[in-house]
Amino acid sequence: MFKTILVPTDGSPLSDKAIDAAITFAKGAGSKVVGISVSEPRDYANLSDGVSVSDSSQAFIDRCSVAQGNVDKIAAAAKAAGVACETVTARSVHPYEEIIRTAADYQCDVIFMASHGRSGLSALFVGSETQKVLSHSTIPVLVFR
Repeated sequence: MFKTILVPTDGSPLSDKAIDAAITFAKGAGSKVVGISVSEPRDYANLSDGVSVSDSSQAFIDRCSVAQGNVDKIAAAAKAAGVACETVTARSVHPYEEIIRTAADYQCDVIFMASHGRSGLSALFVGSETQKVLSHSTIPVLVFR
């Protein structure tokens, strides 16, 4: 039914669990996975702490490195399970747009993602990026809780 599954990750614990579930799902369906992690360039960091600090180049480089590590986890899990996998990292102030664009670029049939990530308030709420993907996607979205 699903030939290609997009698996977005932000490296959060729930996202890691969603990766495992997506790989298991892909193996059972004979599907390939495409892993994506999006780095957000920030004009300001730590706004929730009331501090406005301009983002440094090093901070952005660090986030890009984390994104690569995130997709490397997907690739390793897929390889261990014998599931074909490609990975993508992207940079955007709107991660949901990159997720949807990547789904189209790789002709994905479904997006399999965590209900919330690092910015999630609790398991009761759907995270803002997940909500945006749900609202804008033209393909099915499986939300892992």
